[in-house]
Amino acid sequence: MVESDLHVLEHDLVPEHSLLSEQEAEKVLANLRITRDQLPKIRRDDACIRLLEKIEGPIAPGRIIQIRRSSDTAEEFIIYRLVISKEHKG
Repeated sequence: MVESDLHVLEHDLVPEHSLLSEQEAEKVLANLRITRDQLPKIRRDDACIRLLEKIEGPIAPGRIIQIRRSSDTAEEFIIYRLVISKEHKG
């Protein structure tokens, strides 16, 4: 791991990233009435994903990441991203 990766999730401008369990992911997809492929993507080689892998273990493409952002207007804004391989096209 690169030294700069060690504190990427602690930076003020980086929102909280967490790996959803498969059960949580299915519930989110059902609530949003979408499929995994309809989610915005995040590459597996993203610095936040690399750090999460140090905590959670390997994160396979197809897993869903929850990202919590602080907002001045909404207090908290939650988004989801689908993990893709770096070779992913489309």
